[in-house]
Amino acid sequence: MTIARQDAWTHDEDLLLAEVVLRHIREGSTQLKAFEEVGKQLSRTSAACGFRWNSFVRKQYKSGIELAKKQRKEQVVNNPEVERDSIATVENVTAEEITPEHEDKESITLQEVILYLTKMDEFFQLDNKEKERISERSLFLERENVRLLEENVLLKENLKAVEEDYRALMQIMERARKLSVQEDEKANPKVSFQMDKNGNLERVNK
Repeated sequence: MTIARQDAWTHDEDLLLAEVVLRHIREGSTQLKAFEEVGKQLSRTSAACGFRWNSFVRKQYKSGIELAKKQRKEQVVNNPEVERDSIATVENVTAEEITPEHEDKESITLQEVILYLTKMDEFFQLDNKEKERISERSLFLERENVRLLEENVLLKENLKAVEEDYRALMQIMERARKLSVQEDEKANPKVSFQMDKNGNLERVNK
């Protein structure tokens, strides 16, 4: 029995996986068969190959996938005997296709299942971390908004107090001016003016 590898994928292995999957898409085969073929060449399980394809490699070959699908459709048009139902598109790949349930039960070990579930859990954790980051950012913005609102209220109260102080100061200055005028009037006799017979104003002390 061949021991399935569990080490990290290399760049050459990713290239092989992409080439085989794209060939199977062009030929109208299923991706499961592509995963099985690559698994045999790399001594890996088809589940591991499927997981690697869907989680990493597929994202780097979007144009290649579209081209392979186009070539497959052209083959169907040129050869009516080819069954259209055999076309395996990337969009039709489901989670079940890469789970160990489709493997030969005798070749699946508990460790392989645990490894697969661990990788799936890592993806969910990344998604949860992103949600937590957004939630924390939202909470920070909410607190910042409350702080700015409180600061705005405080500034308005300070402005109102300054305006009241200014009005009180102006009232004090007005009272001081009036008192000063009254004191001047007491110290100096009142003076008035009258017009003489020539039409000129002359000063008259009362």
